[in-house]
Amino acid sequence: MISARRPLDRVGDAVRGVTRWVTGVLHPRRRARARQWLVAGGPPQTILVICYGNICRSPYAAAALRRLLPPEASSVRIDSAGFVGAHRSPPANAIEVAAARGIDLRRHISRVVSPGAVAGSDLIIVMEPGQADMLARLGRTRRPILVLADLDPRPSRDRRIKDPVDQPRLVFAECYDRVDRCLAEFVNTIWGGRTA
Repeated sequence: MISARRPLDRVGDAVRGVTRWVTGVLHPRRRARARQWLVAGGPPQTILVICYGNICRSPYAAAALRRLLPPEASSVRIDSAGFVGAHRSPPANAIEVAAARGIDLRRHISRVVSPGAVAGSDLIIVMEPGQADMLARLGRTRRPILVLADLDPRPSRDRRIKDPVDQPRLVFAECYDRVDRCLAEFVNTIWGGRTA
């Protein structure tokens, strides 16, 4: 039996569609603003990369960023953390897709973000705008926070780096492709296009 969609479902779909359209329209402006802000701040010496659980996105992003840094940035410290679930390993798909890109996540163990890690970071990178909001609600707003997807050089209707947890390898590959694009923009913006 086919059930008709309720009017509220259609309204929700319309609202989501408008939100995605507005996000897409604003993306070039957010990207330009993020790049200007990064240049004005100068090269950070300590970077904290955060995602929800610190098992898929942030450990990959931290490792990929370490690899992208130019020689003059070799002293930059990059750590990762999440909001929940300490002492967990990345899922098999994360390990396999990262390995295909030359990044070894087998020894990564998740950790929960601490006030000390936040205070000790010159820059915090998050995977979703809501994660910046979570840090603000926790009273950790003194450090600059970058929503990584704002740097995506491709047109985008989504400010989130999609969480691939419990998804097939293809979703991990798409996620890591976007992380790679955004990190290349990050490094190019701060260090003038000299990626390793």
